[in-house]
Amino acid sequence: MKQPTEMNHLNSFPEDDNSSSNSNDYGYQDKKVPLGGSYSTDLEAEIQNFLPDGNLGKKKYETEYHQGNASFGMSVFNLGNAIMGSGILGLSYAMANTGILLFVILLVAVAIFSLYSVHLLLKTANEGGALVYEQLGYKAFGMPGKLAASCCITMQNIGAMSSYLFIVKYELPIVIQSFLGTSNGEWYTNGDYLVLLVTAVIILPLSLLKNLGYLGYTSGLSLLCMVFFLIVVIIKKFQIPCPEDACTPKYVVFNSQVQDQITVYAVPILTFAFVCHPAILPMYDELKDRSRRKMQNVANVSFLAMFIMYLLAALFGYLTFNIHVEPELLHTYSKVYKSDVVLLIVRLAVLTAVTLTVPVVLFPIRTSVNQLMCASKDFSWVRHTLITLVLLGGTNALVIFVPTIRDIFGFIGASAAAMLIFILPSAFYIKLVKKESMKSMQKIGATAFLICGFLVMIGSMTLIILDWTTNSTDNHEGH
Repeated sequence: MKQPTEMNHLNSFPEDDNSSSNSNDYGYQDKKVPLGGSYSTDLEAEIQNFLPDGNLGKKKYETEYHQGNASFGMSVFNLGNAIMGSGILGLSYAMANTGILLFVILLVAVAIFSLYSVHLLLKTANEGGALVYEQLGYKAFGMPGKLAASCCITMQNIGAMSSYLFIVKYELPIVIQSFLGTSNGEWYTNGDYLVLLVTAVIILPLSLLKNLGYLGYTSGLSLLCMVFFLIVVIIKKFQIPCPEDACTPKYVVFNSQVQDQITVYAVPILTFAFVCHPAILPMYDELKDRSRRKMQNVANVSFLAMFIMYLLAALFGYLTFNIHVEPELLHTYSKVYKSDVVLLIVRLAVLTAVTLTVPVVLFPIRTSVNQLMCASKDFSWVRHTLITLVLLGGTNALVIFVPTIRDIFGFIGASAAAMLIFILPSAFYIKLVKKESMKSMQKIGATAFLICGFLVMIGSMTLIILDWTTNSTDNHEGH
């Protein structure tokens, strides 16, 4: 796929051929579409910027601005897979330390905020005439905006890829040892070697695909694996007896000590769990018969499905073990059942899911690097392959040499995730959607969302830094 450049992207829409129409601030033509005596803002934006018109340069549209080939269903699978992450394994622990009611409130709030930011992002893409996050940043704030978008996308997705590969590193050796019965330290039970092997044999070939739409099949399989994981979590709730010292679930838990890490990281963890915004525009670009309303429906279906899965996994995992639930739910089950065929299959399903998700997450990082380094160049398989190898190699090195990345996830959730969900979409919307005045409800809502994003980021970062400082002081005193 040839990525549209910043200089010629505006010229790739069919309406440019109609010189008799009035141009708006972005170079597009103002087309009025009467609908019962009024004009539909959504439909007008779609016609102006994305939808082909048989009377307005259809040939130019097809040659310079390619038609997407991903169906609605495949797009839902891809986006759901981009949302679904390893964080689902830690949500029960989060619920145990926040309480059921507080957790549900936070989960609903983050899901709604994420969907609203998708709405802002899609509308800004239509008005700004760009289907690449970095290009929107460039059109809004020049090179600083482009760099901010690129850095946030890279940080967020490398963190996500690392979390998936960490699961491979720690869970795959357990699965292999279960099949072998015992382990004498063979290389194929070493997590570091297994990460490299899985990356080379499975992840790399999928990551080298040119178009994201083709990953819909693997995304569907990945989601089915996570659905199976969820079903087992629900079933095990009725098979495992309640812990004797903790059978009553708590609905609200308030922790006064800042060193209670899950309270400090609760909002960043949930924010990190719903970030899929770097993948929104590439999926919009690949969507067949694309329109903003259709892509918004893709997001609505995907977010609803992931919200239900997150809530059920957290709730039944918490109700099973209560305060004894561990940061990773699978480890908690392992302590109850040393050898369980169903749990072994669950581990395989989770491993399959996270492995197949890595290529989907890598796609927007590669697009971001391309936009920063080679925005004006045509597609090159050599460059495409080289960037993929460097990204996978760097992520593997991070997983192999860093013992834990819990603090990195907290930092990314509080910084990059907050930027991608709250700050950047609202800032781009305020800057690029000029047909709405700052006194309009849309702009007022976007401004409030921007302020909320800064509060979330500053508050979360402050708590995390205090947590780091407190733990560092305690560890020093302990020695």
